[in-house]
Amino acid sequence: MNNSQRVKKFVQAIMSNKMEDIVCFFAEDIRYHNIPMQPRHGKQESWEELSIIHSMATDIDWQLINIAENDQGQVMTERLDRYKVNGQWAEFEVMGIFEFEGELIKHWRDYFDIQKSSATLKLE
Repeated sequence: MNNSQRVKKFVQAIMSNKMEDIVCFFAEDIRYHNIPMQPRHGKQESWEELSIIHSMATDIDWQLINIAENDQGQVMTERLDRYKVNGQWAEFEVMGIFEFEGELIKHWRDYFDIQKSSATLKLE
C-alpha cells in the first residue's frame, strides 16, 4: 500500500468520527498543524484539536478533490471538508500535506482560510 492509499483510508476513518479509528493512523509523536491554529504534538493533543469540531458534528464528509504523492512518499491533498453541525453543513476548502514514518502519519499540515470557512459555521 502506498501513502496515497493510506491517506484515502485515513479520510474514511475521519468520516467514521471514531477516535480510535482516527488516531491509529498517527505516529506517537505526530505533529499536527491545522494552520492558522497552533501546532499540536502527539496523538492526544492532535485528537483534542480534531475533537473541537468532531464532537459537534453529527455527520462528516471529506471530499478528496485531488491527491498526489511525491518520490519521498509525502502526500498532498486538495479537499472539501464538510461537517454537519446543528443540522447545517459547514464547509472548509483545505490543502493538506501528510508525511509518513513507516506506515504512520508523522507530520500533518492543513491550510485553510478561517475567515471564509468559519462564516458558514453557526453554533447555537
